[in-house]
Amino acid sequence: MNTITKRDLVQRISETTGVQQQKAKEVIQQFLDAIIQELAAGNRLEFRDFGVFEPKSKAARMARNPRTGDRIAVPEKVTVKFKSGRMMKEKLQPEAAEDSPESPESPSALS
Repeated sequence: MNTITKRDLVQRISETTGVQQQKAKEVIQQFLDAIIQELAAGNRLEFRDFGVFEPKSKAARMARNPRTGDRIAVPEKVTVKFKSGRMMKEKLQPEAAEDSPESPESPSALS
């Protein structure tokens, strides 16, 4: 598995669209900034077929320090949940889409 950076995406988008790298970089950064701004405002972002970003609050809780055994208070925090969309699921698991129950070749459909 390779790590793809923002620079890699800028180069790829620049090559495929013919847009200068600086302009592609600005657009990507504005897109990422807008996502962060909306999530910080508590909004859910839905990109059809790609996925959904949703801020989730984790309640404050008591935890235990594994070294000392002392109980410590963990404050409430907000995390981001991502649920992949249909197209992403199909691209990541192409064989799963072929083996789905709707497929006439799948064993469950033949039973």
